[in-house]
Amino acid sequence: MITRVYLKDCLSFDEIDLEFDKGLNIFTGPSGAGKSILMQAILSLFALSEVKANIGEVILSDTNICDEAFDISIQDEIIIKSIKKDKVRYFLNNQTISKKNLFDFSTKLIKHLNLKDTSEFDSPRLIDFLDKLTSKNKVEFKELKDSFDSLYKELIKTKKELEKIKEDEKKLEDLKEFAKFEIDKIEQINPSVDEYEELNSLKKKLAKKEKVEVAIKKASPIFEFNHSVINALELMEVDSNFFDEAMNELNNIFEKFSDSLHELEDTNIEKVLDRIEKLSSLQKRFGSIEECLKYKEEKKIELESYENIFFQKEKLEKKYEELNNKIDKYSLEISKYRKETVLILEEKINEYLKFLYLSNAKIIIKEKNLDFTGIDEVLFELNGVALETISSGEYNRLRLALLTSMSEFDIVDNGILFLDEIDANLSGKESDAISKVLTKLSNSYQIFAISHQPQLTSSANQHFLVDKNSGISTVKLLNDQERVNEIARMISGENVTSEAIEFAKNLLN
Repeated sequence: MITRVYLKDCLSFDEIDLEFDKGLNIFTGPSGAGKSILMQAILSLFALSEVKANIGEVILSDTNICDEAFDISIQDEIIIKSIKKDKVRYFLNNQTISKKNLFDFSTKLIKHLNLKDTSEFDSPRLIDFLDKLTSKNKVEFKELKDSFDSLYKELIKTKKELEKIKEDEKKLEDLKEFAKFEIDKIEQINPSVDEYEELNSLKKKLAKKEKVEVAIKKASPIFEFNHSVINALELMEVDSNFFDEAMNELNNIFEKFSDSLHELEDTNIEKVLDRIEKLSSLQKRFGSIEECLKYKEEKKIELESYENIFFQKEKLEKKYEELNNKIDKYSLEISKYRKETVLILEEKINEYLKFLYLSNAKIIIKEKNLDFTGIDEVLFELNGVALETISSGEYNRLRLALLTSMSEFDIVDNGILFLDEIDANLSGKESDAISKVLTKLSNSYQIFAISHQPQLTSSANQHFLVDKNSGISTVKLLNDQERVNEIARMISGENVTSEAIEFAKNLLN
């Protein structure tokens, strides 16, 4: 639930700092005071409306939301901030978040019901609810639905494989030729894993062969003075063993290197450079010789699969048909359960519609083409008329009946509900009915609504007055006496009568 909202420099509001409780939160006030601006400003903190405030912050608790990306666990406090300067920036628990990601996050928690939003009556959403309710009442249904879901995933996977094979079949010869070409191209070079490094080492030796030979030739006369140096050391009575060892070591190094250079005599430098160039081209394309060889093996497997494509196609077609037959049986069985459960939901909705002075809601389960929900499509009618043709008032009341019925079955997660113009242009008895249903719904949702009628306003857990003086809007939480005065104003207008005061007291009591 929302526990606090802070807004600064929000159109006609200088500063707003409000704390909220659970249940029904109602905003009232004179026309033009800024009630709609306030509601839209709160929604903007969830990226559900355009930001008008320069600074905004909302604090939520007991959300039942878990989000690894933002390190949010169930029951964690959540803080959302918005800052509007040159552009709008959003923060979720002090981490920057894009408007789209914040919108996706908020829709897990916030329901904003307005006349443009028909999502509550979307067939997949209603199917999902029916399945949850059925699983709650019929243990065996969950196992049936899990089996259907698993089979459907397998069906889609098989369908994609079959479609790919049919596509491949059309261009089979080209694919085969390409795979052969790729394999032959690598096999002509026939690379080995460490060959490139070895050839580069050989290239370096060949590059300095002549220089080394000249250097050895120039340094070799040192050995002609070997005997003279030993005589000089003996005359100085110095042990010459160290010199003998050094000269022997030097001689061994020269001879060993000369032998290795001699071995290079027959090396064809042109071939070495050509080979390095070919290996280098493979490395540039594949990243390494290991990846090149891996690619070659993959192409061989691919080529083999093309050779077996007709057998694979036949096998997949058989599998697809078997899966379809199984899913058809499961779909029909699931549909029977849903048709039983929809009567329970329909009965509950019509109970609430009686309170709302409507009747005869009908939920129709119609057969459609198979998709991930099965073969069922859910449609609503009111008094035999489709939803597209009923009035906005009827639509709003039907939606309230649906939401309240769903919450009564205790399947919906606790959430936050924003209602637009929920009791505008309603009679007293209709408004009274709305207030009773919203009071029931507030057990499952924290509700925010602008009210035009005293009946709904008197049912509020918290009543906020939005007012405007000298062009500046303010909002405040009303105490008991202030609530009486405001409800009396709603009843009798600006000139509050004693009768309106008494009526307001009776409503609150």
